[in-house]
Amino acid sequence: MINEAVFKSFDSTDALETQLAERIARQLQEAVDARGRASLLVSGGSTPIKLFQALSEKSIDWSNVYVTLVDERWVENYDKDSNESLVRANLMHGQAANARFSGLKNMFATPEAGLAMAVESLSNFPRPFDVVVLGMGNDGHTCSWFPCAPEAELDHALNSDALLAAVNPISASHPRITFTRQAILDSRQIYLHLAGEQKLAVYRQALESDDVKAMPIRAVLAQHKTPVDVYWSA
Repeated sequence: MINEAVFKSFDSTDALETQLAERIARQLQEAVDARGRASLLVSGGSTPIKLFQALSEKSIDWSNVYVTLVDERWVENYDKDSNESLVRANLMHGQAANARFSGLKNMFATPEAGLAMAVESLSNFPRPFDVVVLGMGNDGHTCSWFPCAPEAELDHALNSDALLAAVNPISASHPRITFTRQAILDSRQIYLHLAGEQKLAVYRQALESDDVKAMPIRAVLAQHKTPVDVYWSA
C-alpha cells in the first residue's frame, strides 16, 4: 500500500485555492530571494482555473518566475483544448503578467518532431523546479502519462532520463508532449490538486497498489525523493 503523500482536505474549493495559492506564492518568492529565480510547472484542465486566478493576484517578484506546463496537447495555442491558452487567460495577468512563460507546443507538426525545440525552450528554467502542481484524471493519469498510451511510450515517459516525451494516448484526444517522471521528481515540491468525491475515490484506489502502469499517478505518490502534498476539496 502506498502512503507517502501528505493529504490535506478542505471544506470548500475557495479555502483550498486561497491556502494553496498563498503557499505557492511564498515558496516562489523564497526561491527568488535565495537563488535569484524560481520555476513553476502547472497543469491544465478546469480544476486549477480559480487557483491560477488567485495566484495571479499575489504580489511577488513574478519577473523572475519561470512558468510552463507539465504537459500539453499538440494543438495551436488558440485552440479551445490548449492548456497554454488556459494558463495565459487565467494566470498570466494582473500581478503575474510579467512572469516568464514558455509553452511546450511549437511549429512542428507532431510532438515527436517538436521535442528538441521544446527542450531547448526550457533550457533557462531554474532546476530543480521549485513548485510543480499536478492534476489527476479519473483513469489515474497525471501529466500525459496515460494508462492507455502505447506501452513503449508510457515506459519512456516513466523511465527515461529525458526532460520531455511524446505520447499518443489511445482514448484521450490529441497527441501530447509531457514532462517525464524523472523531470517532475527533479523538483523541490509537488502539489496534487484534486476536487470532488470521484477524484477522492480514484486517489484512494491509487494508494491500494504500486502498479504504476495501471495508474501512473502512483509514480509520484510512491516515491521518497520529492515531497508531495495532496490538496483536496469536495
